[in-house]
Amino acid sequence: MAKKKNNPNEMSFLDHLEELRWHLIRSTVAVVLIGLVAFLMKDFIFDTVIFGPKKADFPTYEIFCKLSKWLGLSEAFCGDGPAFRVQSRVMAGQFSAHIWTSIWAGFILGFPYILYEMWKFISPGLYEKERRSSKGFIFIASFLFFLGVLFGYYVVAPLSINFLGSYTVSDEVFNDIDLGSYISTVRASVIACGLIFELPIIIFFLTKIGLVTPEILKKYRKIALVIVLIISAIITPPDVASQIIVAVPVLILYQISIYISKFVVKRDAKKERK
Repeated sequence: MAKKKNNPNEMSFLDHLEELRWHLIRSTVAVVLIGLVAFLMKDFIFDTVIFGPKKADFPTYEIFCKLSKWLGLSEAFCGDGPAFRVQSRVMAGQFSAHIWTSIWAGFILGFPYILYEMWKFISPGLYEKERRSSKGFIFIASFLFFLGVLFGYYVVAPLSINFLGSYTVSDEVFNDIDLGSYISTVRASVIACGLIFELPIIIFFLTKIGLVTPEILKKYRKIALVIVLIISAIITPPDVASQIIVAVPVLILYQISIYISKFVVKRDAKKERK
């Protein structure tokens, strides 16, 4: 491992690369170790977590069923759950799915540690005041990520699975969903929402470096609304209710990002006046 010099600014480019390499190695080791634990917990990971949104007694379906009855809407979520079977058509399909699902579980659960390693690499280049003001970065970023993961798992994934798994073009066609396709739907819903919920953190840093201002965010709010609706249409079934359910939290995050950008600009201006 490269030795740090007394002044971090005196580290050469190769020293920085060496530092980055070790941070990446430690992050990878953490993901692998957590993934190994997930690998050993196969029954819980697959039967309870992965295939949870496929079961009729999944909490989301029960809540949406009661809500749709109360509002007098379609009772599509009331029933025996999505009518499809999951199959594996490749010799090593189940084993491969087991390994990759464990690795992704390691990434999701190890996300706070990955952020910690990233922060350790970036923080020496910050001023002392900047480091103090960013103490809660890992906690807040991790909280938003896991909040997004839960939203993706309990809202986006069930909406997608219920619609796509039950959709038919003819009674002659039965939905036999490939194991890899099913898992990728759940994984994409969870990780995409986890990353989308990092929007306030991204806006915070973009404002800090001067690439974004509150005025820009307000000016392009309508464009952002269209983009959010497009993203919602891509990751959810093509019905208005599902798109609104997904779009509303993202729009709230966008509005929060505007307030965060305002706060950063005011604080920096106050520091300059002092």
